[in-house]
Amino acid sequence: MNTVNEMSLSFPSKSCNEAFARSAVSAFIMNLDPTINELSDIKTAVSEAVTNCIVHGYRRVGGTIYIKGKITDTGKVIIKIRDKGCGIEDVSKAMEPLYTTAPEEERAGLGFAVMQSFCDKVRVKSKVGSGTTVTLEKTIAPHNA
Repeated sequence: MNTVNEMSLSFPSKSCNEAFARSAVSAFIMNLDPTINELSDIKTAVSEAVTNCIVHGYRRVGGTIYIKGKITDTGKVIIKIRDKGCGIEDVSKAMEPLYTTAPEEERAGLGFAVMQSFCDKVRVKSKVGSGTTVTLEKTIAPHNA
């Protein structure tokens, strides 16, 4: 499995940049000719991960969100979304549906569940006080015309 394309970007953790992240990742994977559903799945997962950085990682105080993307020769898309925020004390607990660290903001606690439902694989690495990295993987199948 060889890398055929890569991208890297960073931007302030502002809610208005969530749409930018979705658009940038969408544009990056367009040469794979994804279906509308595949594109929507990746955009939704990216939105959830970026929102988690803003709401939970930086607790709306502000910081930088980093995204790295990679496409392999097998059509696998790997997107890493990272913050340098507060980190997650218990990743397993955080990945449970309905768990949230921001109930006052009426968060449903479904971000990781949504990411998992739209991606082939979701990995979360976090260190308290250092931040969190979410890795999303999805293979875009070749489409016959």
